[in-house]
Amino acid sequence: MKRAAKLLEQIVAPENLRVAFWKASKGKWARPTTFDFATHFEGRISQMSEELVAGTFTFGNYRRFRIFDPKERVIHAAAFSERVAHHGILNICEPVLEKAAVFDSYACRKGKGKLAALERAQLFTRRYPWFLKMDIRRYFDSISHDRLLELLARRFKDSRLLALFEQIVRGYCVSPGRGLPIGSLTSQHFANFYLSGLDRHALEQVRSPGYVRYMDDFVLWSDDRQWLKRARSSIENYLAENLELTLKDFPVLNQSQRGLGFLGARVFPRVLRLNQRSKTRFLRKLRLLERAHTLGAIGSLELQSRATCLLAGLAHMDSFGFRRGAGILQDVDGNQPARTESCGGATGTTTRTTRGARTATTTTPRQRTTTTASAWPERDPSRGNPRPEDAPVSVPTNATEVLAKRTGPTGASRRNGFSSERSGWSRTEFSSSSTSQPSIL
Repeated sequence: MKRAAKLLEQIVAPENLRVAFWKASKGKWARPTTFDFATHFEGRISQMSEELVAGTFTFGNYRRFRIFDPKERVIHAAAFSERVAHHGILNICEPVLEKAAVFDSYACRKGKGKLAALERAQLFTRRYPWFLKMDIRRYFDSISHDRLLELLARRFKDSRLLALFEQIVRGYCVSPGRGLPIGSLTSQHFANFYLSGLDRHALEQVRSPGYVRYMDDFVLWSDDRQWLKRARSSIENYLAENLELTLKDFPVLNQSQRGLGFLGARVFPRVLRLNQRSKTRFLRKLRLLERAHTLGAIGSLELQSRATCLLAGLAHMDSFGFRRGAGILQDVDGNQPARTESCGGATGTTTRTTRGARTATTTTPRQRTTTTASAWPERDPSRGNPRPEDAPVSVPTNATEVLAKRTGPTGASRRNGFSSERSGWSRTEFSSSSTSQPSIL
């Protein structure tokens, strides 16, 4: 295996450190440390380059705090200058670490991620009747510094770069010679790289028919329940002998049709659902956003942006029943809204649909009504939307109304009754005999 060499020169290049600063400053421009670095930008970049070459750059200045979502964790946030250095290092070294990864490793990789891992897991759940889910006890706190540096030395040749890695790794420890800080960019990539040998052992030695790993959570699938038990013993021995890690005491061995709990979801052969913990977290965050907007702590635009990001996690889940039970489908007054489909002219048409059996005929009597959304007479050239200055503007009052207006024309499909006409959007009213409720998502 050929090792990568002469990478430090690329890391300390001013062009690379400028890109690293841009990445590290995203969403952090309001902080004094970011502003101070930007004020003396060229001088700081030049100084950082010289210190990285000389090996005098200081790592290990962390700001420590706790989070409790979904469970208690101690987070170590590096100083801003260190974050710039971390981004500069990974801009060059990440492609080398990527070569060590297998296809079914999904954490900290471009083009992968949580959703791709869930979709792959669902594919294997449909294909194989049994699964075995395992994870590692106190993974970040148990990583061996010596073993990690040994694995990095197999991929990188430059001794100065390896010395830089050693400064980063040994700048934090939970016990002597062990532990990586949760919250550091390099820790995420190093921790994911640390288990690349496990991936190859599971696929090449154990020969698992189905395998997915997201950081320290990994699942194996098979047609044979007893084979999965033997595979667990082999993986447990490999982790202890080669990586100095131990599995948690209670792995999950079950039938695929009963559902796999993985990455905050329940994975069934034909459907993905949120697990109970994820539902509780979602509702708590949504209510906090609504309360913050009611108290004036955040504006309507920020509420809309943050709530849309929060709802993005439900886009690929079977969550209609959960949203209906949580009241997310309701309008501001707590009633199920009627849906009206705009025709884009000076007058609109209200469509009433009677739903019945699949073989029944759908009747759509129409009546002409004038709607505000379709009564705008001309387009605004600057916006491209038919919204003149004197058009009435509705100010949202809570997160539910904002989400309805945000996701109406783009997030919902036509089969749910929404229209994506540029002339405006409204809703189509269903008859009271319909058993399914309208969805805004």
